[in-house]
Amino acid sequence: MYIHQLGAWPNFTWDAEAILAQLGSVRHRQGRILGQMNALGFKLKENALLDTLTLDVTKSSEIEGDMLNVDQVRSSIARRLGIDIVGAVNPGRDVEGVVEMMLDATQHYKEPLTDERLYSWQAALFPTGRAGMYKITVGAWRTSEAGPMQVVSGAMGKEKIHFEAPDASLLPKEMALFLDWFNQDNDLDPVIKAAISHLWFVTIHPFDDGNGRIARALTDLQLARADGSPQRFYSMSAQILKDKASYYNLLETTQKANLDITRWISWFLDCLYRAMDSTEQTLSAVFNRNSFWEHHRHTSLNNRQQQVIGSLLDDFFGKLTTSKWAKITKCSADTALRDIQDLIDKGILEKEEGGGRSTSYALILPGAKDDGIP
Repeated sequence: MYIHQLGAWPNFTWDAEAILAQLGSVRHRQGRILGQMNALGFKLKENALLDTLTLDVTKSSEIEGDMLNVDQVRSSIARRLGIDIVGAVNPGRDVEGVVEMMLDATQHYKEPLTDERLYSWQAALFPTGRAGMYKITVGAWRTSEAGPMQVVSGAMGKEKIHFEAPDASLLPKEMALFLDWFNQDNDLDPVIKAAISHLWFVTIHPFDDGNGRIARALTDLQLARADGSPQRFYSMSAQILKDKASYYNLLETTQKANLDITRWISWFLDCLYRAMDSTEQTLSAVFNRNSFWEHHRHTSLNNRQQQVIGSLLDDFFGKLTTSKWAKITKCSADTALRDIQDLIDKGILEKEEGGGRSTSYALILPGAKDDGIP
């Protein structure tokens, strides 16, 4: 029996005393981060927001096995928020949909949540009406024609059912209850409400696909309410990805237990607290990027050089080589080598020691601030 089949569903209970210290630590740290961010200059604060939202969008999709292009996500967010960035690229439809959903959740956190708003989020995630090769119901609750909504694993014929969601015929009633509770202005702490929202929504599993990403968007919406600000400076999705195994295991055991969700809330608070650790890393990257472009504001750089430097300052994977430069910028090896040599002459790149069969290059950060949060 799953928790949604219990007679008392959805009257969740928890031990408030058991989570009191954790909640206090999380709320204190939230306040501290907001205070530190508000002490920054406008440009640094804007860049920190852009970095965090980019991280949140990419990691939430990665949890589902969908690897989005970081540069496209960053460019899409920057354009929608009116932030000027160097080396902007044109995002694909898949990126635009996820960004649209996340920004609606965080930037309009005060607006009520409705079924139509949720429909639009899910439709944005699947603009072609398909999840991979399969046609799905888009912009509406899942239907009975698709059969029971089950989370399964294992080879065909040896599947293991981890969870089965409520029958599609129950969705109008289930979602009406959820939305009414979600929009209530009650005394429940918004952080606790974020934890319950996440669990409740994924338990109902109202859509054919996209439930996990939408649940995490709802979490960010409630956390924005907790902060009283649309500006995000920590990513819950990035931390959930790091704890992916325990995340899914706990969801499964909670959905097969009873309505006492103390353990789930405790895990959620611990995950949120650790998510805030990344704020220092985000700020370090922001300081490095701001320092670099300020130092080289009068340096002449072509579009290819701006693109690769932007990647190096963000989340570049592996070593920079001539062949990788050519692949990234879609130019010839000779052009890549000329671009790189020009940056070496300008004191922007340097050859790394060793390198084996292929020479690699590293970015020189002029006076980068490396002490994290001021």
